[in-house]
Amino acid sequence: MENGQETLLLKGNEAIAHAAIRCGCDGYFGYPITPQSEILETLAELRPWETTGMVVLQAESETASINMLYGAGGTGKRAMTSSASVGIALMQEGISYMAGAEVPGLIVNVQRGGPGLGTIQPSQSDYNQATRGGGNGDYNIIVLAPASVQEMADFVDLSFELAFKYRTPVMILSDGVIGQMMEKVVLPPYKPRRTDEEIAQQCPWAANGIGLRNRKRNVITSLELEPHEMEIKNLHLQAKFKEMEKNEVRYETHLCEDAEYLIVAFGSAARISMKAMEIARKQGLKVGLFRPISLWPFPYNEIKEISRHCKGVLTVEINAGQMVFDVRAAVGNDIPVEHFGRLGGIVPDPDEIIQAMRKSIVSES
Repeated sequence: MENGQETLLLKGNEAIAHAAIRCGCDGYFGYPITPQSEILETLAELRPWETTGMVVLQAESETASINMLYGAGGTGKRAMTSSASVGIALMQEGISYMAGAEVPGLIVNVQRGGPGLGTIQPSQSDYNQATRGGGNGDYNIIVLAPASVQEMADFVDLSFELAFKYRTPVMILSDGVIGQMMEKVVLPPYKPRRTDEEIAQQCPWAANGIGLRNRKRNVITSLELEPHEMEIKNLHLQAKFKEMEKNEVRYETHLCEDAEYLIVAFGSAARISMKAMEIARKQGLKVGLFRPISLWPFPYNEIKEISRHCKGVLTVEINAGQMVFDVRAAVGNDIPVEHFGRLGGIVPDPDEIIQAMRKSIVSES
């Protein structure tokens, strides 16, 4: 251990749990479901209620979990939940409520294949659900896609910072590959949980009774029955989303400077695509990799700029093709933009990606 940091060999799910304790999380509310159950199991094993006072509660369902998160976030607490695909689908009403009421909170989705119960194997088929809001109404939430176990840990504190900066739910959109794989992780030093005085100072909007003598009573709700007032509220939310789009785009590029062909991939698909890029370069194909880290807000302008000197773009996703529509919107109609993916929990390999690239975009150029 050095400077309060600690290096451990952890699964991605375990890293989420360790990071939550270390970043001053006040409470976790969740329900076990493959392939993310280790988050709750690790928290139960570490027993943070004895050391930091963090609450860890297995709720009776995913619906209960998201409403507990809504309640805790509404008091200004750093709270989180986690689930996998099927469970996140059950949370959509609560996530919409939180977005409408401007309640911060962290939601972790370790994706598995669908539709329906589908499979317990990894997938990236919740992209549309996450980036288009998922619930009812006009709203977005910030969505971050880790591509390593280290980022699983790093994104916990970042997500809380963004959630409270914008008073919004934030989602870490991972998948069964990242959640179950093991890597060396440098964990951050412990950050103390905020005191009631700090919460009162930092969250004057919170409905917690703290400092009530010096302020009006706070009410947390997404309901407004007067149309004119509801329009004002929606316009306020839209302006906030514009601020997120302006300030919170995150991405990573590899060998894009001279690339003639571009792969766009996120999460575990980006890791596989990195190897495909390296192999393709040895075969004489100048391939670059663009990895969106923030899936919302999406890096439209950055992809558009990089693709200007490319002959074609291939999106690699472990789904039937979802992010590809955002990439096409960014690139336009001047060059081909194609999709390659596997379904049913099958993860593509680098050779398949290169073959798909040669067939779909290299041959066309």
